[in-house]
Amino acid sequence: MGKLYIAYGSNLNLAQMAARCPFASVYAKGVLNNWELVYRGSKTNSHATIIRKQGASVPVLVWDIQPADEYRLDIYEGYPGYYFKRNIMVTIDGKKRKAMVYIMNEKYLPGRPSEPYVKTILQGYVDNDMDIRVLKKSLEVNSIECA
Repeated sequence: MGKLYIAYGSNLNLAQMAARCPFASVYAKGVLNNWELVYRGSKTNSHATIIRKQGASVPVLVWDIQPADEYRLDIYEGYPGYYFKRNIMVTIDGKKRKAMVYIMNEKYLPGRPSEPYVKTILQGYVDNDMDIRVLKKSLEVNSIECA
């Protein structure tokens, strides 16, 4: 087994991950408790990230990745300038496991994600039979901040 990697945004999309990370395989679905899905970057081109929020939760897909996959993810995620990496606890089938996640650097401000980007994430929710209410809520909250 390689390294466990937590996806919560566009890397939920199975076709996108198959193209980007050919050695990666789905390990499990999970949840990040006390984290919230938000969007940051620029006003009109933001990307998903997570922030600590008591009582919130984010559905995630945990991938088993190899070093070549992590290298490709680092490039895609703009590591270390745009996103940094952290090991956090993810709940899988009621048990906690430590896994790596990309979190956006705090200097980026809230903004609106592009429609194609949101569609990529939505397809990931559909691919993995996840509750799209979390995604919809994150977009509603985001549109209020940007109004």
